[in-house]
Amino acid sequence: MFRPLELYVGLKYTRAKRRNHFISFISSISMGGIALAVMLLITVLSVMNGFEAELRDRILGMASHVEISSGRGSLEDWQGLKKEVDTRVSDVNGAAPYISGEGMLRSGRSLSGTLIRGVLPNEEKDVSDVSSHMVAGSFDSLKDGKYRIVIGAELAALLGVDVGDKVDLMIPTANITPAGIVPRFRRFTVGGIFKVGMYEYDRGMVMIHMGDAATLYHMGQGVTGLRLHLKDMFDAPNVSRQLEVMLPPGKRVSDWTRQHANFFHAIATEKTVMFIILSLIIAVAAFNIVSMLVMVVTDKQGDIAILRTLGLTPRSVMAIFMVQGSLIGVIGTGIGVALGVLLSVNIEHIVPFLEKVLNTDLLSADVYYISQLKAELHEVDVVRIMGLSLVLSFLSTLYPAWRAARVQPAEALRYE
Repeated sequence: MFRPLELYVGLKYTRAKRRNHFISFISSISMGGIALAVMLLITVLSVMNGFEAELRDRILGMASHVEISSGRGSLEDWQGLKKEVDTRVSDVNGAAPYISGEGMLRSGRSLSGTLIRGVLPNEEKDVSDVSSHMVAGSFDSLKDGKYRIVIGAELAALLGVDVGDKVDLMIPTANITPAGIVPRFRRFTVGGIFKVGMYEYDRGMVMIHMGDAATLYHMGQGVTGLRLHLKDMFDAPNVSRQLEVMLPPGKRVSDWTRQHANFFHAIATEKTVMFIILSLIIAVAAFNIVSMLVMVVTDKQGDIAILRTLGLTPRSVMAIFMVQGSLIGVIGTGIGVALGVLLSVNIEHIVPFLEKVLNTDLLSADVYYISQLKAELHEVDVVRIMGLSLVLSFLSTLYPAWRAARVQPAEALRYE
């Protein structure tokens, strides 16, 4: 069976027991360092991918893919606009009007600021996921003139209210009375409690019927805007440009890639920085291969001289030590990829276990946007990391192998 001499000798040197145990130790450290760096890089990027996907899904579960509003004041003819969009834009999966504002909720002595969104329950289900995240009550309890309110779970806990309790909603619009100027408020009944898993919304948003919101804000038949849900969320910029051309002047079009651009740019930047930092760990582990091979070359000078005397070319000597160093990189990379994939796939179970063992909350909901750690493994990331690790391992063998090729047989055998 054909087997290249360089490969055979290189593998033999790798399997042979070292006379110098320190070289074996450095070899093991190099292999372990590469495996650890590859594992960490795969796991971190997978967690970042999962965080980005989870953040995007939760934000877009409450926010709109595309939003149409009036440049000035309220959007009056929203019914006609909705019909036109449904007819002329094929990518739209649903559309719903809304009225937005700010207010203050009070229950007893508890008080909290909040964002208010007036919606039509049946149409809101086409553009958001709130109705599917109800933990108490019903989203359909919102009815025009009934003055019911749906609030987030964190806000309900802060105010100490449950379904059926009364809360006072105050808005920053004043009423002039004989007693002076007082803020406008209305008593609402809690009709439902939702929990979307994102603290920003669970703590700071309430929903009421659009008719009740129009009464509070004196909007008449107008609305703040029209929210669109697309079949493909990543097509939002194209749909926005299409709507800007189609709609008459005075209408403003925005999409989620503009509204939440800072979030996703920050995540992309952080992923890039983490990739560079952890890649440096692989580079450091590769430097250990350099140190190990230099010591091996020094230890094997007699063997090199004999092989050269028997006719082995400098290029073949160089190939022998490149095989030996590259094999350490291949084994370390393989172990790291296996551990990284295994850790990424099971990260959702590992974190709760650690929280239970340490008796602490690693991702507090009032601090982090996402309180549950999830990972999303991408094949392209694994391939890219494998390629980087193997290339660095290969490059680290070049200098020691070149040193081995320059060994002079006569000089090496002089004291043998």
